[in-house]
Amino acid sequence: MKRGRESTVRSTQNHQWWQALHSNQMTYFRYYDRLVELSVSMFEWKNMPETVDIRYLELCLFGLGNAVFFKDDEVGYLALKCAATGPLDPYGIPTMRNGYSENGYNAYLTNEDSVIIWNNLIHTNSVLDVQYYSSVLSELDQSIKVNLKAQKTPVMILCDDDQRLTMKNVYAKYDGNEPFIFGNKQIDMNKITVLKTDAPFIAKDLFDMKVNYWNEALTYLGITNNSIQKKERLITDEAIRGEGGTMANRYARLEARRMACREINKMFDLDIWCDFREDYRVADATEMLKNESESEETEEVTMYNEAEGGSNNE
Repeated sequence: MKRGRESTVRSTQNHQWWQALHSNQMTYFRYYDRLVELSVSMFEWKNMPETVDIRYLELCLFGLGNAVFFKDDEVGYLALKCAATGPLDPYGIPTMRNGYSENGYNAYLTNEDSVIIWNNLIHTNSVLDVQYYSSVLSELDQSIKVNLKAQKTPVMILCDDDQRLTMKNVYAKYDGNEPFIFGNKQIDMNKITVLKTDAPFIAKDLFDMKVNYWNEALTYLGITNNSIQKKERLITDEAIRGEGGTMANRYARLEARRMACREINKMFDLDIWCDFREDYRVADATEMLKNESESEETEEVTMYNEAEGGSNNE
């Protein structure tokens, strides 16, 4: 009988461990997928040949840090994964490269018939940074969940082994928000002690920290965000300065793509270009702030002039 109870306890513990692991993984991939989707959809490629899959191109840049653009005699223009296979030029760029895809396609290329598109100016991918932010955000999410749970059930139950399973069943009902919990005569209240853990409520602080990390991730991706937490309205100069880091990160990757566009256009006589997908609502809001600020300054100057004119007339 004792072995049966021990087996049940171990089975319950294993289930809880796997359930927690699944929850952690789901939370991590939730943030990871969202950040990857934002990353690969930020740039707008203009006049790109129809045979080039821009989504695939951006995924290559995100995960590998580069892709190779070339013209296939049968398919047309392609932008695929790139593997360096030869010596470097004086600037550290591979002169021999291999364009390949998951379906087994391979193209042996050189710097004379292809152009490498880099993800940024230091030739690295973005996946490591997104993995870092996803890990931190998921950890904060789980910490918030645990802290909220502690507010709901701030108790620790001490009991004998023969009462453990019974108390687990009672606790499951309590955790399930049942309004009434009925016991039986088998519960020996003299062998049960309930201790209050009095866990402090820090979920709000953890949430604020999560918002800050989320904004930091968006800043890394070059996406406008509310990185400045301030109750009163920001003046125009503060809003512009606050977006300095966002703009810097944005143009670090954008310039690498534009450099590739210039080389592609020169080699293949095309007119490809790359821009950042502008958030027009943010642009309009910034312009509105600027106009309001200029209007307020004009009103202040007018009031000052009227006051000065009135005092002179006296």
